[in-house]
Amino acid sequence: MIAPRGGFFTRDGKWAVENEGVSPDIDVENWPKEVIAGRDPQLERAVEEALRILKANPVNRMTTEPPSPTWGKRKGGGL
Repeated sequence: MIAPRGGFFTRDGKWAVENEGVSPDIDVENWPKEVIAGRDPQLERAVEEALRILKANPVNRMTTEPPSPTWGKRKGGGL
């Protein structure tokens, strides 16, 4: 067992300790019968949420490669 050596302040100005954790943004019931059946309700809900966010905020990907950098090239084409 290891006890924390120090604490820190939260943004609210209150003391906090390591390994305190945070409350979940989305509550998901994780029933044993679903886990035994090979399902992972928390992971499934996380993937569902990630896909929803991705659909709402699509990634703007480049379709062409940028030009090569010019730094490091010798002027005059010497040997």
